[in-house]
Amino acid sequence: MLIPATILTGFLGSGKTTLLKRVLTEAHGQKIAVIENEFGEENIDNEILVSDTNEQIIQMSNGCVCCTIREDLRTTLQLLAAKKRKGLLDFERVVIETTGLADPGPVAQTFFMDDEIAESFLLDSILTLVDAKHSAQQLNDRLEARRQVGFADQIFISKSDLISAQELDALQHRLKHMNPRAPQKVVHFGEVSLDEVFDLRGFNLNAKLDIDPDFLADDGHHHHHDGEHCDHPSHQHGHGHSHGDHSHHDHDHGADHGHAHHHHHDDDVKSFVFKSKRAFDPAKLEDFLGTVVNIYGPKMLRYKGVLNMRGTERKVIFQGVHQLMGSDLGPEWAKGEERMSKMVFIGIDLPKDILMQGLEKSLV
Repeated sequence: MLIPATILTGFLGSGKTTLLKRVLTEAHGQKIAVIENEFGEENIDNEILVSDTNEQIIQMSNGCVCCTIREDLRTTLQLLAAKKRKGLLDFERVVIETTGLADPGPVAQTFFMDDEIAESFLLDSILTLVDAKHSAQQLNDRLEARRQVGFADQIFISKSDLISAQELDALQHRLKHMNPRAPQKVVHFGEVSLDEVFDLRGFNLNAKLDIDPDFLADDGHHHHHDGEHCDHPSHQHGHGHSHGDHSHHDHDHGADHGHAHHHHHDDDVKSFVFKSKRAFDPAKLEDFLGTVVNIYGPKMLRYKGVLNMRGTERKVIFQGVHQLMGSDLGPEWAKGEERMSKMVFIGIDLPKDILMQGLEKSLV
């Protein structure tokens, strides 16, 4: 039985520790091993957590879990798995709290690239906490913050009581266009039910591709528009209206600028969706995606698709993180179901036109 692992990431001060503390103290009967890796010799978080719980907290010596200390995460996970096998430690799942400066990509890759880790652990999902009060500046200034949003399977927005309803609405729009596949939830002091934290199966090759429907409406003309209408008057116009009007504007005009950067945020972390009713040619698609991943892999944060492939009656599910891509046969297309391929790509300055053309050329 694989041990599920959750990566908890988010901006500095966004409330990761508060959420974690609650997860650990809530009477859910689960035994959780926490791996912490905040910067700093003196780990204050550890003090907070230990005082209230009996959890075994595995703390890494110093620095973050990514890049230079990636080996350390592997070692820690291997040690945990070995101790569990020997009956020295008892836990059912692992939560890895990353430093606020960390890029979750390498952390996620550890679970796929290392055979020993893959035999013991199953990466469940990446949760990202966003500090509503400071988000605009953090998203503007820090690529790490934008990456954390792009990688997320679930986004929690904290401190929303410190901003206006309009500011919250603008933030949610901005996040949605960076990552349309992650549901967003506004949370207060880490009050979130555990079924929204665990077993989200964000990395499962399942046949569900959840993309925010508003995003799809916004992105309706995805083949032709690539942000050229960002200064369209209607773009600013939609924001001053009541919600009814506002959504109407998005549907009319939002589509013209694939990523609706409300308030002119031209974020480098962007997402786009490819849809087609024509089947893919398996060989052509494999060649194209292989090339793309080789060239742009480091800039590709998350991508997933449910595809209509020539030669099979079943859906083909594929997903990836950076250069790591996997695919699998899903369920059969239902009788009368429209065989529509849908793919979502989330990345940093991805060449949308090249990707769109290549995907078009891979169709039968």
